Amino acid sequence: MVDPAMNRAMAETALWAVLSLHRDHFAYARQQREHRWQQLPQRRADEVRVLVLGLGQMGATVARTLLGAGYRVSGWSTRLAQLDGIDCHAGEAALAPLLGAADVLVNLLPLTPATRGFFDAAMLSRLRRGAGFINFARGAHVVEADLLAALEAGQVGHAVLDVFATEPLPPEHAFWSHPRVTVLPHAAAETDVRSAAAVAAANVRALREGRPLANLVDRARGY
Repeated sequence: MVDPAMNRAMAETALWAVLSLHRDHFAYARQQREHRWQQLPQRRADEVRVLVLGLGQMGATVARTLLGAGYRVSGWSTRLAQLDGIDCHAGEAALAPLLGAADVLVNLLPLTPATRGFFDAAMLSRLRRGAGFINFARGAHVVEADLLAALEAGQVGHAVLDVFATEPLPPEHAFWSHPRVTVLPHAAAETDVRSAAAVAAANVRALREGRPLANLVDRARGY
């Protein structure tokens, strides 16, 4: 399913999450709960480096939207993408420097055997200390115990999580009450039947008429 409306919805949620991390909205929410009045240093968007992992349909839309909001956007994917204004990279050797430079990481990688458990202690340690971590892809990308440890150590400053290893997130899970975690109920980009049905119907018509189908899965790549 490649639905432009879903891509736009994902970009909207990603922009909200990046902006909230950039402008310390989550920190201000904590201060409100503590009845604490304290202004924090304010950065400009062009001083914030955002790294988008995965530059498929959703990732590319997210990267372009963040660029339009004034952020310094880099992208990484297994195969090199070309996006105007986006500093695009590919390959394992390019990843570590990008992680070390990013103020905010947005994960939109596909889930494959190579990316399952991708964000473990070793990978999280490569992030710039205190970076924001946004996972809007799949829960299985993250080793949750390692992310919690990175949050406790201050290696990750705040995590915005929409997907989890177990969904719904169990009531006893530490993410619910962690002061540096924002939980979404797998709602970053929900399927809108009005647009998704039109996309599906177009492919059904193409199949019936013997025309090429759009956006086929490459089984060898896993997505």
